[in-house]
Amino acid sequence: MKSELPRWIYYKQVFYSKFQAGCLKAKIEDNWHNGYEIGPLVEIKKLKSNKYVVRYTYDETI
Repeated sequence: MKSELPRWIYYKQVFYSKFQAGCLKAKIEDNWHNGYEIGPLVEIKKLKSNKYVVRYTYDETI
């Protein structure tokens, strides 16, 4: 059985602080709270330029 890498969806905005990215992460996660679907896995990634991006996936291969 071949393990596939998850397909990440990156949010279009780059943030200057981890706090700003964390607010968006919480907002994305809260949209699926008590929903009928399994919510996405959301991550904050730090770029080499010391800025942050938010990415999420719906893949269940993780």
